[in-house]
Amino acid sequence: MPGYCKADAEILKQFGAALGAKREALHISQEKLAERAGLHRTYIGSVEQGRRNLGLLNIVKIATALGVNPKEFFIDCDCMKKM
Repeated sequence: MPGYCKADAEILKQFGAALGAKREALHISQEKLAERAGLHRTYIGSVEQGRRNLGLLNIVKIATALGVNPKEFFIDCDCMKKM
């Protein structure tokens, strides 16, 4: 990923994968999630692909739209296991 070191890019990929897995488990489309969160569908897609470094407010918006605690996106990330 341009602009990010390998470790940072991996964190974004893991976050995106966690988001996508949670969204799919809840049977919610990217379009519906984007609508609920007040974001664009392509933004959600790029986050799930690990191509966006999203800010805290958007993490909270997405978590709220899914009805989950934002920490759920980080639980399985390798970056959190090192702490």
